[in-house]
Amino acid sequence: MHTDPISDFLTRLRNALLAKQESILSPSSRMKFVIAKILEKEGFVGSVTEKLDGVKRVLAIDLKYDNAEPAMRVVKRVSTPGRRIYRNAKNLPVVLSDRGIAIVSTSQGVMTNKEARKRKLGGEIICEIY
Repeated sequence: MHTDPISDFLTRLRNALLAKQESILSPSSRMKFVIAKILEKEGFVGSVTEKLDGVKRVLAIDLKYDNAEPAMRVVKRVSTPGRRIYRNAKNLPVVLSDRGIAIVSTSQGVMTNKEARKRKLGGEIICEIY
């Protein structure tokens, strides 16, 4: 049993990028699907689809590379089940001079740090990607 499924998802993503795989399959949940859709929208991964593998839902994610270099160089989990990290709108992280993103879980849904800053929302910092 995984105690931190989001961390497991990010680790699968990181390992697949290091192994230069074209795509990954990961067990699906609403939170993982939203995170993957944000990565797709920001241009870090290709297409994201949810499939049924028997009775289980699985995320199929196509990975993206620029000249054999992964589009994501660093995938870092910030808030964990044992240590939650919350920030208000003024103190949201600026990742790599705003070239990277932090994914934030707010009261109005999961979004990037840039979008949360525009909406003046704080929340839990899930991960940083650049």
